[in-house]
Amino acid sequence: MNIVSRQIIFGAVIAIIVFVFVLIGTLYVYPLFHYSDLWEQNVLDIPFIILVPSVSMVIGILFGFFSGHFWKKELQVVDDGLHQLEEGRPLDITSSSLPEIQTISNRMSKIQKQIIEQAKLSQRLATEAAQDQEKLMQEIIFQERNRLARELHDSVSQQLFAASMMMSAINETPASNDLEAKQLKIVEEMIHQSQLEMRALLLHLRPVALKGKTLQEGIEELLIELRQKVTMDIKWKTEEFPVEKGIEDHLFRILQESVSNTLRHSKASTLEVLLIKRDGFIILRVSDDGIGFDVDEQKAGSYGLQNMHERAVEIGGNLKIISLKQKGTRLEVKIPVVNEGEMDD
Repeated sequence: MNIVSRQIIFGAVIAIIVFVFVLIGTLYVYPLFHYSDLWEQNVLDIPFIILVPSVSMVIGILFGFFSGHFWKKELQVVDDGLHQLEEGRPLDITSSSLPEIQTISNRMSKIQKQIIEQAKLSQRLATEAAQDQEKLMQEIIFQERNRLARELHDSVSQQLFAASMMMSAINETPASNDLEAKQLKIVEEMIHQSQLEMRALLLHLRPVALKGKTLQEGIEELLIELRQKVTMDIKWKTEEFPVEKGIEDHLFRILQESVSNTLRHSKASTLEVLLIKRDGFIILRVSDDGIGFDVDEQKAGSYGLQNMHERAVEIGGNLKIISLKQKGTRLEVKIPVVNEGEMDD
């Protein structure tokens, strides 16, 4: 039963009660000697006993109908406001003529502001917690990678070095036949390749960071350390010019990835690195004389190549790779230099 029906019934009941009191009052003022006089007394040619209750009932029903619609409209305002509050939408409450309903609307507005503030606070706390969790995970990963790198360097890498020295000594001794010499040579090459793979893996696990050094200093330090560990002929040329910190980090990581790929796959004897600034571009070029590869095939499945491309794009540059079978590979990154004045323009 809705509020309109309840108000109509309430009005009808009130009308009946009023009729009873009117009837009692009338009989008290004008006593009747016979009850039949109620039917004989006419008002507007209608018996009194019919007219008075009928008029009372009609007035009561009309009062209940209009008051029911009025309260339905006022309560609908409150219901709409609560529905908007429940769904988290901005409150759009129709102004009411009743001060009580207006007070309720104002309180709902205050509640919504509190909910919004609490939601912002919860989101900020969730974001901070996620960032802290990510930092913690990165720190754990960094420490674990360093631990693995140390263990590999202290055990497997040293063993490979010892095996390489032993194979070199064995190969210096004349072999009993050509087959044996050939097999020993193959084993020596396998150990040498394993050493290159291990150094590339260590470069991935524990990459050298710039740590306050310039990009040029970081490149020289990396290549000097690498030259001491591999038999490859390593050359480099770096020009001195300022580089933004974000560009430095990305270019250095691209160089590390490229050198790692060269050690693992190229079978190259020479490696050349060039860092220059020409015509408004920072150019990093890495070249080797290895066996080369099919660039189109490698792009689809190589995480390393994809990672280098993404890093170049993130700093507004582009990366090109040219590789020919048995003639080597050249990687070139070009980064436009954007001055502050050009950015404002």
